[in-house]
Amino acid sequence: MKLIYSIACMLLAMVGCQPPQGNSVNEAFEKNSQTVMTYLEGIQTESLDYDALYAKDAIVRGTGFGSPDSLTLSDIIAENNVSWSLFDLELVTDPIVLLPGVNVDTKMADGSVRYYGDWKITIPATDSTNAKSGVLRLYESFDFDENGKIVFQQYYGDYTALIIHLMTNKSDSTEEGESE
Repeated sequence: MKLIYSIACMLLAMVGCQPPQGNSVNEAFEKNSQTVMTYLEGIQTESLDYDALYAKDAIVRGTGFGSPDSLTLSDIIAENNVSWSLFDLELVTDPIVLLPGVNVDTKMADGSVRYYGDWKITIPATDSTNAKSGVLRLYESFDFDENGKIVFQQYYGDYTALIIHLMTNKSDSTEEGESE
């Protein structure tokens, strides 16, 4: 019987020692989710207010073949401008479900935000070519500073395969689902 009481007390002590998770983490997640939704809309409309969304020292980590391990905010602005000049981007996942992230060390929710989404990427038609599209499945996560600005962003998706698909035989292509 003493063994049962000892185990029960030990379990109670372990549960009681967990740090309380206040409402502040939920509030941070809700606020940061709004920032992510603004970011997602800005990507689609080709109009981001970088000063409102990102901290000055923000770092973005991508997974593109041959891309650097991390990009600064000025690198991201330049990359977005190139992408917007070449492609139309549309998040086709509906509804968009934002999920809370966790601290790597504590495994507790920390106000970070992540999502999984399908992006339709289109090379617009020109006078001599038809439009061509592909869908990129993307995982993206965002960490925030105390002011609610993005300090770390990372994304995973097979950009290389999508670009190869879009650029292969571009002059002979048709809009996805259409025939010549």
